[in-house]
Formats: sequence, C-alpha cells, structure tokens
Amino acid sequence: MKDFYKNKTVLVTGHTGFKGSWLTKWLNLMGAKVIGVSLDIPTSPSNFEVSDLAGDVNDIRFDLRDLQAVKKTLNDYQPEIVFHLAAQALVKFSYENPVETMTTNAIGTLNVLEALREYSGNITAVMITSDKAYDNVEWERGYRETDSIGGKDIYSASKGMAELAIKGYFESYFRDKDNIRIGISRAGNVIGGGDWANDRIVPDCMRSWSEGREVEIRNPAATRPWQHVLEPLSGYLALGYALSQETALHGEAFNFGPPSTQDHSVSDLINEMAIHWDNISWKDISAKKQEFHEAGLLKLNCDKALAFLQWKPTLNFKQTVEMTVSWYKNYYQNNNTSMKEFGSSQIDLYCKLAREQDIRWTND
Repeated sequence: MKDFYKNKTVLVTGHTGFKGSWLTKWLNLMGAKVIGVSLDIPTSPSNFEVSDLAGDVNDIRFDLRDLQAVKKTLNDYQPEIVFHLAAQALVKFSYENPVETMTTNAIGTLNVLEALREYSGNITAVMITSDKAYDNVEWERGYRETDSIGGKDIYSASKGMAELAIKGYFESYFRDKDNIRIGISRAGNVIGGGDWANDRIVPDCMRSWSEGREVEIRNPAATRPWQHVLEPLSGYLALGYALSQETALHGEAFNFGPPSTQDHSVSDLINEMAIHWDNISWKDISAKKQEFHEAGLLKLNCDKALAFLQWKPTLNFKQTVEMTVSWYKNYYQNNNTSMKEFGSSQIDLYCKLAREQDIRWTND
C-alpha cells in the first residue's frame, strides 16, 4: 500500500484539522503529493502548526460551501485520490450553530460530489462521515454498514444528510461511471496527540492537567469505541487503495473501529490516562442538567473491513492511551519542540506493530 501512494496527487479536505493533519503527515511519509483544502486552522494550538506541516502540502484555504472553488481546485490540480474529511465535528457547537453545522457537513459534501460528477479524470474518492450517522438506538451490538442512517441531534443529522447525498449521487451518477470510484468511511471517537478541540475528553484533560487544574467530566459512564487517530486513517488509506483495485467495492461503506466487544467508559479512559500523567484531578458533574443530548452507548461492527480490506485495528486500549498521552507529554515537557519528528515516529511505530500482527493492509 505504501508504494501505491508514492508520487500520487492526493487531495485532502480538512487537512488542517486533527485527523486531516495526521493523514497529511502520513501521506507525505509515503511520498504522496498532497493538496490540502481547509477553511482555516480550527484550533490554537493545532497539530498542523506544531507538526510544521505547512511546507509539506500545497495549502489552500476556502470554504467547501463554495462550489466553484471546489470545482476549480479539482480542475487545477487533477488529483488522483480524494479524502474528504472537512467537517464541523463538535456536538456541542452543533447545538449552538445548527445552520453552520448542517451546511458545512451536508452542503460541503454535496459540493465535493458535484465537482466529482463533472470531473473528467480518473479519480478515487473516500468520503468520511461518522459513526454518529447511524440511527443510534443504544444497541449492545455494534452497528453494521446496512443499519439505518439517521440522528437524534443536529450533528448526527448533518452526517446523515451527507450520507444521503453520497448515496443519491452514487445511484444517480457514479454507479456506472468508469472514471470515478467512491467509498464511504464511518468511524468515531478518535483520540491521539494534537487534538485541541473544545469539549472533548482528551484535550480537556490535557489542557487542565498540564496547568495543574481539575477537569469537569459531563458523562463518565458513557461508553465509546475509543481508538487512536491512526487506526481509522489506516482504514481510509486501505480503502483508497482497495477501491483503485476492485470495482466491486465502488459505492460501498465501511466501519473502522476497535472490536465491538472492547467496551470502555469515559472514566476508564481517564483512569488509564492517569497511569501516564502525574497529579491528575477530575470531577464528575453528571448530576448537573446537561445542555444537550449525548448517546450513552455507540459501537461499530467492523467485520466488513476485515473481510474485504483485510483491515483490523492494531492497538489495544492500553496502547491507544499510552501513545496518546506520550504525544502530549512530549509537547508540554519539551516546550513545543520536535513534534514533527515525534509524530513521524508514532506513525512508524504504528506500522511496525501492524506488521508484527501480520495485518495485510500494511503490505506494499
């Protein structure tokens, strides 16, 4: 797979975000020529900036809700692969800014699809949505790719809208097109170094603990499919590769997450983080009235990714947390130095661990 991306022109939307910056770094390490499109740098600090990625990507800034700008970028740079990650990804923000969330996530995706519809070159597009696109009824079992799409909150609904747009365009325009292949990826609750978004467990803890402050936790009993950021990214890369090789995967959706039997609550996560960080302090505020609805349980079934992509998660829960906290420790204790090299070393370690497990998506 590594050689597949070498010298290819790859468009990454949302390249300045948490996941997008890690994907950009990984693609650079594989020798790809990355074109990045983002509206701005979403946080300060940011993984994009502290990892010094600006010089490693053709850095383009505009709003994906500008259809003509999306079309122009595709026509000007002629990418062979697209990873569409750009989104408004915060649940609390979505309640406060529903129209921005809906238009960014739904219209932004629609514009990428429309630009692809008119694109004459050969291209593979991996459209990233979210596990929250599923109609969550708090099942104990993991959701499968054939389960219903829909959401009970603004963020989930925006992702469901994006999914409907992808399906509509695939059935109406892309199914029989020879020059384009589309894949859909669903993942969620990603953690890892370089995330500084507001109202997320790990960034909130790291900011507070680095300053010796107590962190307030809204829902310590909530269970999530915690995974390191490199896990779903490896899935996106594996899907991009497989789509280019297999016409049968055109239009298919894939889940990427930890084993559905691996349940860990927010309090489990915090307690595991405490093993790697001294003098932590947190307070349970779940008794307070919540400002917005949060799901208590959400898991994914990833059997399809194993069967068709030979993909499976590499890291267990303890490794996931240790890699995450070690990134922040390096950042805070080394005064923001060498994060570019440190991030590269974590990708190298992840790939080494995958090879040791004989995970087939790592094969060149």
